[in-house]
Amino acid sequence: MEKLREQYEKEVKPALMKKFGYKSVMQIPKLDKIIINIGLGDVKDNPKSLENAMNDLQIITGQKPIITKAKKSIAAFKLREGAKIGLKVTLRAGRMYDFAYKLFNVALPRVRDFRGVSANSFDGRGNYSMGVREQLIFPEIEYDKIDKLRGMDISFVTTAKTDEEAKELLTLLGMPFKNK
Repeated sequence: MEKLREQYEKEVKPALMKKFGYKSVMQIPKLDKIIINIGLGDVKDNPKSLENAMNDLQIITGQKPIITKAKKSIAAFKLREGAKIGLKVTLRAGRMYDFAYKLFNVALPRVRDFRGVSANSFDGRGNYSMGVREQLIFPEIEYDKIDKLRGMDISFVTTAKTDEEAKELLTLLGMPFKNK
């Protein structure tokens, strides 16, 4: 699964250097980390859902997720400060490239009526965020063993200074953006 890292070194770096005219190899943008987040609104009603979501996320990423807690109480959401409200995983180095490869080449093509991901989800500083509606697109998840469909937010944090550089980096790595 080291394909993506090798591809970055052999193909992506030279292509970015040529396109943007960088003077140093240290200026070339790279993927810094991938953060996967699952929000769990039903933990209060169903405490077992936290454990199930944790298992799913661990199977998908190969890394143990941490539990996120509410920072403040919100009465309208019946939420107390310190309540468990989600899970997140931060992937770096080898696991990050493995996950990205699996997402681009295996999981996203399994989405029904998939035509590519939106190119409008950049934050202005070279980072990209996307949402996935269900964990079933990952091949490790068995349909019979899930209790509930859960979506997740996936954020790609890059060292790129602009959205144009980040889009070019992700495109060269294999991110399937929609054609306009």
